Amino acid sequence: MQNLLFDFISKYVSLTEDEKNSITSLDIFRTIKKGTTLLKEGQKSNEGYFVLKGCIRTYYIIDGEEKTTAFYTEMEGLTPHCVINKAPSGYYISCVEDTILIVTNPDMEADSFNKFPKFESLCRVLSEELLAKQQINFDEFKTSSPEQRYLNLLQKRPDLIQRVPQHQLASYLGIKPQSLSRLRARIHEKSKR
Repeated sequence: MQNLLFDFISKYVSLTEDEKNSITSLDIFRTIKKGTTLLKEGQKSNEGYFVLKGCIRTYYIIDGEEKTTAFYTEMEGLTPHCVINKAPSGYYISCVEDTILIVTNPDMEADSFNKFPKFESLCRVLSEELLAKQQINFDEFKTSSPEQRYLNLLQKRPDLIQRVPQHQLASYLGIKPQSLSRLRARIHEKSKR
């Protein structure tokens, strides 16, 4: 598990053996079973997540229906809004697959930043990348048709097509599962021509 993390970090900063040992000594690695809910609407939490292996999703329940807003897979992080604003969560987070997470909290992060300032720089860069990616995703979602959204997903995150149940994928795309089936059939038919 640590090597996955160290390989990822090395793309941004180099770590000394002391820094690696410091990370390894923290009790931050968790193996979570598929279907486990990490956070429920109305709950307060102090935990941020970084996916080493697996997939988690965020979703709301509106009028009894799940509305998936995001999927986080390998080397993607999520700090729920409720950690930052200290209010109850407005949404759910659950594991789509068996998942290995790094679980942190603000105190742990502040302590690490004090000991190793380069961690703070790393987190800032990762946060900036995530913010830019989310803005692009939001803009594409708001300005595209369901078919364009699906084609974008095929192009940018094809792994999700195989990893995520169809009803969750449809919800993420803003359509019903039946519409997703028709959309897939239509795209398949076009590709045969």
